[in-house]
Amino acid sequence: MKQSTNLEEFLTPVVERSGACLEEIKASPQGKHRLLTVLIDHEERHLTLDEVTEVSKAISQAIDESSEFGDSAFTLEVSSPGIDRPLTKLRHFRKNIGRLATITTTAGEKFQGRIESADPLPTISGRSFPLDEIKRAMIEIEFRRQDDSKHSAKRKG
Repeated sequence: MKQSTNLEEFLTPVVERSGACLEEIKASPQGKHRLLTVLIDHEERHLTLDEVTEVSKAISQAIDESSEFGDSAFTLEVSSPGIDRPLTKLRHFRKNIGRLATITTTAGEKFQGRIESADPLPTISGRSFPLDEIKRAMIEIEFRRQDDSKHSAKRKG
């Protein structure tokens, strides 16, 4: 397979049959073989390590059984997005309801607060943000979570 769109078309049904969503595929040459990195996620919750392992096995089996890949050697890496991955889709916000997030709008404003909902728009402490107006949204790592009543959407900077 030569193009990532072909890889995406090939792997999407494999990943979905396993109950996950395909987030991203990267194929890159690594010496005499290729590195195939596949990021998977779930619509409503975070995946367990066992679930990632099962999807990895399904992908590997599908590739082994396909003539599309030929005999070229490859390394397969399957993982789920980490906490440092930007929130770009409604399902990303849905899965993180209750967590502290920082949003930078396309206008350059920054807001921080708890994600309250994501239907129909991501809402942080009472303020809704259309996806096309979000330049970047990130979960903030909290080592000690403070009382929710102390958090409100606040403009930063």
